Amino acid sequence: MSALEPKKEHVSRKAGLFTESVIREMTREAIKYGAINLAQGFPDFAAPEEIKRAAIEAIAGDVNQYAITWGAQPFRQAIADKVRWSLGLEIDPETEITVTCGSTEGMIAAMLATVDPDEEVIIFEPFYENYAPDAIISGARPRYVPLHPPRWEFDPEELRRAFNRRTKAIILCNPNNPTGKVFTREELESIAAFCQEYDALCLTDEIYEHIVYEPCAHISMAQIAGMRERTVIVNSLSKTYSVTGWRVGYCIAPPKITSAIRKVHDFLTVGAAAPLQAAGTAAMHLPREYYAALRRDYARRRELLLGALEEAGFGVWRPDGAYYIMTDISHFGFSNDIEFARALVRDVGVACVPGSSFYSQPARGAQQVRFCFCKKEETLLAAAERLHRLTKRAR
Repeated sequence: MSALEPKKEHVSRKAGLFTESVIREMTREAIKYGAINLAQGFPDFAAPEEIKRAAIEAIAGDVNQYAITWGAQPFRQAIADKVRWSLGLEIDPETEITVTCGSTEGMIAAMLATVDPDEEVIIFEPFYENYAPDAIISGARPRYVPLHPPRWEFDPEELRRAFNRRTKAIILCNPNNPTGKVFTREELESIAAFCQEYDALCLTDEIYEHIVYEPCAHISMAQIAGMRERTVIVNSLSKTYSVTGWRVGYCIAPPKITSAIRKVHDFLTVGAAAPLQAAGTAAMHLPREYYAALRRDYARRRELLLGALEEAGFGVWRPDGAYYIMTDISHFGFSNDIEFARALVRDVGVACVPGSSFYSQPARGAQQVRFCFCKKEETLLAAAERLHRLTKRAR
């Protein structure tokens, strides 16, 4: 071997245990083929004028240097005020809130702050693609518990078998990405009972908390009896305020856990963008009617895309929350979801996410794909027109 050739493997073992984001890959494919992007969950419509103006004013006012590492005080106070009316929880902005670079950083910071190598983290599947890599990066072993269609319910006995003395945490996405499931109080209480029995944490991703459709309602795990002190809420401005590119999120946790999250966050990213935190303060002060209008607007978009998918021949699972629709593609005759997604983006001009990317064993999602409907109605109508080309192929 030449002295110039590397003698060691310079890529970590953990980096070899997961792939790049399939969701972001499908966005690149959509750009390549000029397709309508119903894969990655970012809106193609404008953010509220109030918060855009607040960001502009903050930049013009020279709010351009580091904020306090764990978040500007006015923003943390605004988060606490909003949580008081929306969840009925009293949060101390000085000791229980960490502002992060999006909920993505919030989740990995929370995991690195709480989970040790060789501990286990329970993940419901199908799952948002970041959770398993987060567990692996933290040195933990992910354990998967299935959500069963059509209601995407978990079997309490399957969940019980996943808990053991090594269980450190369970990750809950509620409302759920990719399924659109909204967990009921009874289901949350069942999960809470296991967390308390095994002294485990719940890391709850609540980024879609305001995108819930009647008659369902969002309930935070932190509202369940006995869970306030063992819950980390991860949230963000991204989905509620249509600013996915701002990368401003936050974690809410008990003081001891918050202290640990803040230390990890400091050395991961130092802090989130200062002028956008000022805009976040304005977002938290939007009137309550804003959230009601948000739900109404997304309910219309949901119905539009559901109808288009059903007419095109997809089997659909109706979401109760978030802005995704999981579909069954078995009627189209493709061997798997990857083949279908590639044909759809190339030949039909619509991008979706292969369902296998949401499962620990890809075969479980081989006849599923996910679409998002966080788009203008004209975008969804254009997608519906293209999807109609599939009707001749459906068996």
